Amino acid sequence: MAKDDLLDIVDENDNIVGRDTRENVHAKGLLHREIHIWFITPDGKMIFQHRAKDKDTYPDKLDATVGGHVDLGMNYNDTAIKEMLEETGIHCDMKNLYPLRLMHSTSIDADRNIINKTIRMQYGYIYRGDINSLKVEKGKAVGFESWPIDKIFNLTDDEKKRFIPLIYSNEFLSLFRELEKLVR
Repeated sequence: MAKDDLLDIVDENDNIVGRDTRENVHAKGLLHREIHIWFITPDGKMIFQHRAKDKDTYPDKLDATVGGHVDLGMNYNDTAIKEMLEETGIHCDMKNLYPLRLMHSTSIDADRNIINKTIRMQYGYIYRGDINSLKVEKGKAVGFESWPIDKIFNLTDDEKKRFIPLIYSNEFLSLFRELEKLVR
């Protein structure tokens, strides 16, 4: 089994208590670590990654600009830097990322029978470039979309169907208020 197939399992205090395959972690709903990076432009637009149509969770939905599992032997910050390069092509260091909060969350993709129970570090990043300059990670995403942050707080039912469900949860809307402060 490749090291890439394994994830650390953590307890509620974020202490590593074991390892298992990504498949088992999601099938059994085991608590593990992830990161999200939310891009916001100076004019208050959030940039979302449009997930590939064949992703194992929430295919064809809009999600965090960057997201990923914390690999074995890595921490949240190292993972954020690595994932940002892989998913957007941007070389970044920690002085340009804004740690927003560490969040516990559970999401269930009933269509795919996957339970994603995470401790996830949330970061903000002020993106000053053109959305078309972002590199799309082949096989993981189909592109990026920008939405005015004010619109995210007032999505219609039809618009909500385009996003992973956590995006319009109260906990994430509160997170986006923190993100908004980076540019206002």
